[in-house]
Amino acid sequence: MPVVRDLYSKLYNQYFRSAKPIPPGSYAFKTPPGAELPYRLHLRIEPDGSGLLIVNASTVLHLNRTATEYAFHLIHETPRAEVGHLVAKRYRTKDNQAQQDYDQFSAQIHNLILNPDLDPSAYLNIERRTPYSKTHSAPYRLDCALTYRLPQGSEVQFAPVKRVERELETQEWIDIINKAWQAGIPHLIFTGGEPTLRPDLPDLLAAAEVNGQVTGLLTDALRLADREYFETLARSGLDHIMVVLHPDLEQSWEALKIILPDEIFAAVHLTITPENKTQIPDLIQKLKEMGASALSLSALDISLKAELKKAQEQAAGLHLPLVWDLPVPYSDFNPVGLEVQENLLTEGESGRAWLYVEPDGDVLPQQGVNQVLGNFLSDPWEKIWKYGL
Repeated sequence: MPVVRDLYSKLYNQYFRSAKPIPPGSYAFKTPPGAELPYRLHLRIEPDGSGLLIVNASTVLHLNRTATEYAFHLIHETPRAEVGHLVAKRYRTKDNQAQQDYDQFSAQIHNLILNPDLDPSAYLNIERRTPYSKTHSAPYRLDCALTYRLPQGSEVQFAPVKRVERELETQEWIDIINKAWQAGIPHLIFTGGEPTLRPDLPDLLAAAEVNGQVTGLLTDALRLADREYFETLARSGLDHIMVVLHPDLEQSWEALKIILPDEIFAAVHLTITPENKTQIPDLIQKLKEMGASALSLSALDISLKAELKKAQEQAAGLHLPLVWDLPVPYSDFNPVGLEVQENLLTEGESGRAWLYVEPDGDVLPQQGVNQVLGNFLSDPWEKIWKYGL
């Protein structure tokens, strides 16, 4: 993850020692509907006054206390002159110097928004650090398995239904969503099972939208072939989708025809099998031409490792980003047992970058890891997070 370098160190060392840190908390900004460049910013201010700025739920910037204050004003759209005056007063510097520093910070962030593939080291005076090497007050993301129910005809033995005794009610999930926001978790993924089998999915999306949280959906998307239902989810605040593609089902392609032209970021997951391995290059090319935003890949078993590598190389050649850290829903193939993705996850990332909540509220470090950290509904957040660390 990138971290702000010494851009503000001089200002920090000279003026901050006598200033108190701004109050900790979580803050969000989302561009209004119809904006030419839609984006989201989430700022989490830690108790020591440092901050974590998340750009479009993907790039995480670690900020010192001075930069955190600039991010706070950027999110609240504080007028430039007022920022200069407030910062100058707090840190006993000149208004124009504080304004110049704020302008530089704002330009860097907007440059990253405009050019998400920029190397922060070269363009933003930001250096990379080992992912998740610093302990934070909360993870960046919460993966919420709303149900372990599967569509009719699925191989139900692959869903871990024996782990849970019941599904949470709508208000219980809303309580978890709000508790996650209060803990400083800006990003929620709704998965399963098949989450669209929950009739309250739009209500849960809307609850997260009220908080300003980014929401994603991991689904077979068969229900999304109904345009009205898809538009309901979009209006409720859905930000991105991963579709677990069933290439042999026409309904799956019909859903993509509705989803991919929309502004919502859409990734597609393909599982490589002995039966479809020769079709994978054509499928990837077709997805690129249809407008997929990204690709997720897994293989049925280790014998398909070479095909998986070729698919990854093809995606790179087509400039299709690979998504590797999302919990593919339990479906016909158990993704936890069958994914072949070496050297992508480092030890300790799960439980620090994200947590996984089962349909009954139990919290795991990640999908498929049989270690219950507590129950998100009934246990205090501090207990769950302390146990996870």
